Amino acid sequence: MGMLVVSAVFVVILSALAYRANIRFRNERRLPMQWGITGAVNWSAPRSVALAFIPILAIGVLGFQVFMALNVPARAGQEALVFPVLVGTGATLVAVQLLHLWLIERTLRHNAG
Repeated sequence: MGMLVVSAVFVVILSALAYRANIRFRNERRLPMQWGITGAVNWSAPRSVALAFIPILAIGVLGFQVFMALNVPARAGQEALVFPVLVGTGATLVAVQLLHLWLIERTLRHNAG
């Protein structure tokens, strides 16, 4: 039960970050999704798709981890690692979303100036 709650908390955090970013970028029709090694934008997506991508990915990834943890027994000696791995995955998703939002902000500022 605790794993489901922790997963839901991470999804709520990611959704709140996306919601705030949607307000911040409301004047942009499309947002960058991928950058090349030189910093040039390789492709962009509609704002709603760009901002919903990581929360939706988190639902799938964290949901799969919870499903597997509840239905597949851990290997002997690794039972105590299931919860920390879930928390690590959630924290990584938050870090990736924050990086994505920072890169978007930096790109939009660079293009405006």
